[in-house]
Amino acid sequence: MKTVIVVHGGAWAIPDMLAEASVAGVKNAAWAGDAVLKNGGSAIDAVEKAVRSLEDDPTFDAGHGAVLNIDGEVELDSIIMDGETLATGAVASVRNIANPVSLARAVMEKTDHVMLTDRGASMFAERIGIPVADDLVTELERKDWEQSSSYPVGVEQFFNTQLGHDTVGAVALDSLGNVACATSTGGIRNKMVGRVGDSPIIGSGGYADNRSGAVSCTGHGESILKVTLARLILFHMEQGKSATAAGAASLQYMGERVKGCGGAIVLSSTGDWAASFTTPRMAWASIKEDILHYGLNPKEDFTERLK
Repeated sequence: MKTVIVVHGGAWAIPDMLAEASVAGVKNAAWAGDAVLKNGGSAIDAVEKAVRSLEDDPTFDAGHGAVLNIDGEVELDSIIMDGETLATGAVASVRNIANPVSLARAVMEKTDHVMLTDRGASMFAERIGIPVADDLVTELERKDWEQSSSYPVGVEQFFNTQLGHDTVGAVALDSLGNVACATSTGGIRNKMVGRVGDSPIIGSGGYADNRSGAVSCTGHGESILKVTLARLILFHMEQGKSATAAGAASLQYMGERVKGCGGAIVLSSTGDWAASFTTPRMAWASIKEDILHYGLNPKEDFTERLK
């Protein structure tokens, strides 16, 4: 089976000052995930590696660079899912963890549970030796948080302005034909304390099943939750739609039904992939058969042959 990795850096009105860094960041994450797959690594290893790369990049709203809630605190959410077994791990409202995706994977592999939140997730992280990180907030985010007084009323307005950072994610297909997904976020700036969006929720922020494919979503979390976007996309694929058609149909439905906008990266278990979004921009990249694809604006698809 030919391997595939697809990553996204969030669907929102990415300002020009972040455009170059956003594209560079998703390309770096795709390279990181592809290196794992090329060395015979699993899809789950590849998505974790790719998402860790994005969490470590302060350009993105995940891990380092996460946005602040109404009290000026970081609260992080993440999910990871293995399409071979449907094993899943997730964390929500964790505060001082640089790589929530790795904590989510530990929940999947070292507990009998699917999700841990807040204090329980922190206690588990401490127990298994995941270090506390006190440097997740960037100066730019602190400044932006102080300037934005409240969570805007209009969701659409929020994601179509340059206020709304968002999620990162990855999907992968490995040489054994297994798929996996991972999603990680700092959520929405000025969210209420304890607010959890779609990202760590199975079937909404992500889903992976070898029988259909893998999806990681981004956008307005409450809207994505209402339509269980990741599972909806895979439902369309199970009905015979391509990755592109399934993503487009599901995002269109979300827009019509709940007035929500967002994006998704979609990968079938045969290697058909797509990056779709209804926001002004979404940074994304993919690698398949040594060809790197990437884009930022609608209908953009640049290619580079890897050496």
